[in-house]
Amino acid sequence: MPEEQLYGIHAVEAALDAGELGALWFATERRDDERLKPLLAKARDQNLTVHELRHAALARKFNTDKHQGIAGVLQQQPEPDLTDILVQLGGQGFLLVLDGVLDPHNLGACLRSAEAAGVNAVILPKDNACPVNATARKAAAGAASRLPVCTVTNLARSLASLQEAGYWLVGMAGEGSQNLYTLNLNMPLVMIMGGEGKGLRRLTRQHCDYLAHIPMAGAMESLNVSVATGICLFEAARQRQGLGLQSGTIQNTSSHPL
Repeated sequence: MPEEQLYGIHAVEAALDAGELGALWFATERRDDERLKPLLAKARDQNLTVHELRHAALARKFNTDKHQGIAGVLQQQPEPDLTDILVQLGGQGFLLVLDGVLDPHNLGACLRSAEAAGVNAVILPKDNACPVNATARKAAAGAASRLPVCTVTNLARSLASLQEAGYWLVGMAGEGSQNLYTLNLNMPLVMIMGGEGKGLRRLTRQHCDYLAHIPMAGAMESLNVSVATGICLFEAARQRQGLGLQSGTIQNTSSHPL
């Protein structure tokens, strides 16, 4: 399995805090950078191998000039398992599914919003979707190391399992019949966002309990997926906070949420 790289101050810091880093590189020109010093010290405290390269050499090694003077490789670790996550949540939680997001910058931005909104875990399909790579981790500003992200082979089957576990599935689509702002999101919730351009796939739509839309003024018909994800997640967070509830503490209910 090829090594998994990451770069950027926030991404490296989060990986260090999570104990995910296997080795670290930094740019000679940034040796006295006050933002890098604590990261280098923490890496040495963890007995990690720390390499020093010139800025240009670091850019070549990690194939980016946006490394902010620091980069690393992750240890090979098992990915979070959806079944284990559901057991830990005990039938309560707030999950995000990204159905075919292909752009790593969009993926990273979605992960960043998910963590900030209190999402418990993010689910990605194995095929036709961007993996959590170095670019996505940079855009996520550390959220990729702090938020469980699991990849599933069969998304439709996983969605069915979530419903069996008591979750309500809300898919976002421009033609959705439900208004996001009037839909009750105070429930064990799975928010499902479609990929760039194509949106939700047919089988994904079929598993949704609701298809909802974001009301928009003017002639604009759609939003960037990362922008739409932030709006949807924070609307859910607003509703849950307004009722004195926090993500992961929603009581399961057998009654209809509307």
